[in-house]
Amino acid sequence: MDEIKFNADEKAQIVRKIQMYFTEELDQKIGQFDAEFLLDFFAEEIGGYFYNRGLYDAMQVMDERLETVKDALFEIEKPTPR
Repeated sequence: MDEIKFNADEKAQIVRKIQMYFTEELDQKIGQFDAEFLLDFFAEEIGGYFYNRGLYDAMQVMDERLETVKDALFEIEKPTPR
């Protein structure tokens, strides 16, 4: 799997969310550098778990949609003598 990377805007938004979490939930201030470091750590160490969960969820949706398509194809099947 390729490294999980965010563009500058995404990274800035995530860093702000990390800083807000530390302030509101932990009553601690965290600087931008520390928040970016924490983001990089999580992306590297556990990002794959979130990525894979997204893949599994997408595969489930695809399987459900394909089942609907298969059903629709069987509905238009022409009868033939056996």
